[in-house]
Amino acid sequence: MTQRNDRICGVLLLVLAVAYGWGATQFPEPFGGAESVGPDTFPKVLAVVLALSSLYLIVKPDPDNAWPTGRIVLELVIAVAVLVAYTLLLQPLGFILATLLAVGTLCWRMGAPPMRAYVTGAIAGVVVYLLFTYALNLALPLGVLSVLEGS
Repeated sequence: MTQRNDRICGVLLLVLAVAYGWGATQFPEPFGGAESVGPDTFPKVLAVVLALSSLYLIVKPDPDNAWPTGRIVLELVIAVAVLVAYTLLLQPLGFILATLLAVGTLCWRMGAPPMRAYVTGAIAGVVVYLLFTYALNLALPLGVLSVLEGS
């Protein structure tokens, strides 16, 4: 029975990967023509990783997996709530602040001291923002921090 759970999860995640990958191909072509690294690159990479992970679950399920109970379920619900809040706050707060809050909260929930957790979130937000903006030339929303942007 427990192997069947992994296989069902694998099939559902594979469907999600295909839908996500298809959605990534629907982005309009950037102004000036196709680019080697465009707005669809990262979602396509995520879709491939998710598809491969799903196939692994289908082909080689864990024989001893057990559904979580009690406190673990609560932590999973909190993690999902944090990720939903992250998607809702991404535009208004901006990538850096939303990432600081999401990564910081998740690190704290995993046992890191609050100060260290939120410093990690801040570093992650700034580093990923700089990588996407300057290395990949992909714009991420600044949100409330756009006042710091030069005119």
